[in-house]
Amino acid sequence: MKIATAAYPLDWLDSWAQYEDKLAAWVAEAAGNGAELLVFPEYGAMELSTLDGATVAGDLEQSIHSVSEKMQDAAALHLKLAAEHGVLILGASAPVNTGLDRPVNRAELYTPTGKRDHQDKQIMTRFEREDWGIMGGGPLKIFDTALGRIGVLICYDSEFPLLGRALAETDVILVPSCTEALAGYWRVRIGAMSRALENQCVTAMASITGANEWSEAVDMNTGTGGIFGPPDKGFPGTGVLSEGALNQPGWTYGEADLEAIAHVRADGGVLNRLHWEEQIPRVKSVTKAAVC
Repeated sequence: MKIATAAYPLDWLDSWAQYEDKLAAWVAEAAGNGAELLVFPEYGAMELSTLDGATVAGDLEQSIHSVSEKMQDAAALHLKLAAEHGVLILGASAPVNTGLDRPVNRAELYTPTGKRDHQDKQIMTRFEREDWGIMGGGPLKIFDTALGRIGVLICYDSEFPLLGRALAETDVILVPSCTEALAGYWRVRIGAMSRALENQCVTAMASITGANEWSEAVDMNTGTGGIFGPPDKGFPGTGVLSEGALNQPGWTYGEADLEAIAHVRADGGVLNRLHWEEQIPRVKSVTKAAVC
């Protein structure tokens, strides 16, 4: 499958039509370049809060409810564009009220046949849990699609090996991210590359880029798009299939070759994915040793 992963700048929106035009242009560009799977970043939907004005967009709590209220309309737009261009789209994630005590961070997957499903973020960052009050949602899922088996680890989730291991049967893991500083970008990128190594699969990272003075939640963002694989047979020695220029908006494209994934899993130079269970008895048998 050909993947397009976004370095996506948020805009101040004066009308819903402006958002429709923006999203339509992004999807048309990626599809026009042959992409079959499009990945938008974590919290990219926060730009929808600007439709309710500066006071709402700039307030952490009000911005949550503003965006959440618009996600059904956003879903309808994504489904329309997915069908029109014959592509699979992971929409930008959003804080969504689902009837739990607090909102969850949810990314929706849209198919060209009109189906949709979602993945909720599992583990919250300090800002999400201490300042914003976002909570973990439903379980991890493996999406069986016409393009292959796809999983989603939203930003911070990509930094946890056991979450990645739960998606070991996927061909591609999508990593939508929102990172303020360069260090945050690299934490997520290292996580994405590590999950590709461990699972012998492809990972695709999307990022928000740029500054948004109107928001306390997504005010400063550092990142770019990147597509990674295991540094092994059939893949680049660096593990980098493609990467964008840091903080430059646009799409980054890369191929996820399912045959190459199957081959490296069966006969790679190393077989990380098959040797995972060997860690367990060795970890349990760790002992303390005194040296002098």
